[in-house]
Amino acid sequence: MPLYSYKSQQYLSVVWWGCSASSDETKSFGAKLDFHFHFFVSSIMESSPGTVTISALDAGHLTLPERLFVTDADSEKRTTVPSLSFLIQHCAPGKTRPTRMLFDLGVKRDIERYTPSQQTHIAERQPVIVSPDCRESLLSGSATITPKDINLVMLSHVHWDHVGTPADFSSATFLVGAGTLDLLKNGDGPLYPADLFNDDELPSDRTIELLPVSLSGVGSGRPQRTRPSDSALARIAPYLDADIWTWRPRFTFLSTLDLFGDGSVTVIDTPGHLHGHVNLLCQVANSKYVYLGGDCCHDPRILAGDKGIAVYPDGRGGLRSVHVDIGAAATSLDRIRDFVESCQRPVETEVVVAHDRAWRERNKHRFWPGKL
Repeated sequence: MPLYSYKSQQYLSVVWWGCSASSDETKSFGAKLDFHFHFFVSSIMESSPGTVTISALDAGHLTLPERLFVTDADSEKRTTVPSLSFLIQHCAPGKTRPTRMLFDLGVKRDIERYTPSQQTHIAERQPVIVSPDCRESLLSGSATITPKDINLVMLSHVHWDHVGTPADFSSATFLVGAGTLDLLKNGDGPLYPADLFNDDELPSDRTIELLPVSLSGVGSGRPQRTRPSDSALARIAPYLDADIWTWRPRFTFLSTLDLFGDGSVTVIDTPGHLHGHVNLLCQVANSKYVYLGGDCCHDPRILAGDKGIAVYPDGRGGLRSVHVDIGAAATSLDRIRDFVESCQRPVETEVVVAHDRAWRERNKHRFWPGKL
């Protein structure tokens, strides 16, 4: 797969700003730093021991008006795109069965189970295709995995086209970003009122919110984290050690969390789109990574730098975007681009965002039971 071609000097400009050397000396120093930074990141990634397998899953489709998502758009163009889910399987040393996790659940197969306000919004995203949904795609694979075999479900965020039907996965524990349960109950400001969410979307006794990240809260209300119950923590003990979860800088990202403790799945705090939005960086083979970008952007041309994030009237006399904080979303994209650029051979990184229609068309052989 081709990598996104992007060159950012953000980390270099921090150093250059404090230099008193001549222009030529500064450029020479910057070039050396550039080389050593890329070598350092690639060396760390080559040494990560754990791996997982990933299979894409169809989890419904929705239709996006281009003018709401990208700059310089065709005002009449509407594109039906997938809402992708991913099956991630992690095999820990000494265990005979893998831990099975889903990342995002896509669209509900029963539109009537959305709130009235959600259904009004969904009417603007027609056509919406609900079959196959995540559950149906999982069951359609030739290998035998049922919804009851899913141990964990992590949601990138809780917009309607990512939450799917949680009740299908009655054996799973749900992992979400800090403040998610508060957001589902109370919303987050006038552009994201509570009626755009289902307050009972997730089972409270089987949901664990990650620890909050300093400065990552965006939006007007900054929802507060709900402390997980003892029973929820006990449920994940066979698969995860939540006691070791700590946000720390890694690669180009300010806040990352090693989910399984072996470097195989790194949770990336990715603020901007919605409160609690997270991405995953997964090692699928030695020196080979897949970055699952959720809704960091809705069109891969934005990540590639060919388009920008669109803004449009918010109905209140101002402008808005599809992100709750466009500045934070742009910064998150910068860090993803910096990361991809920092990966040098033999390290390979593939970025997949949730609504990439072209990726789906090119990679149908990598859907379950196929693998990325």
